[in-house]
Amino acid sequence: MKISVEISYYPLKEEYLKPIETFIERLQSHKHLFIRVNGMSTQVAGQYDEVIGILQEEIKTALELPHSIFVLKILNMDLREVEN
Repeated sequence: MKISVEISYYPLKEEYLKPIETFIERLQSHKHLFIRVNGMSTQVAGQYDEVIGILQEEIKTALELPHSIFVLKILNMDLREVEN
């Protein structure tokens, strides 16, 4: 099953940009996933098991930073297939 996930990451500290950049860089290291970054969120698309497995690993790593918030929206479709 193809999915799309929209992720917003909020490290609750003064130096918040570096943890966000590191999280995005780690996601982008998974070359077989579709990653789109904008000012408010990061979108990931691919096969369900693969996307969820990678997000589980990368979010767990990011949560080692105290006081972090993640907001995820999961859609059971690949948004690239409906964009025009």
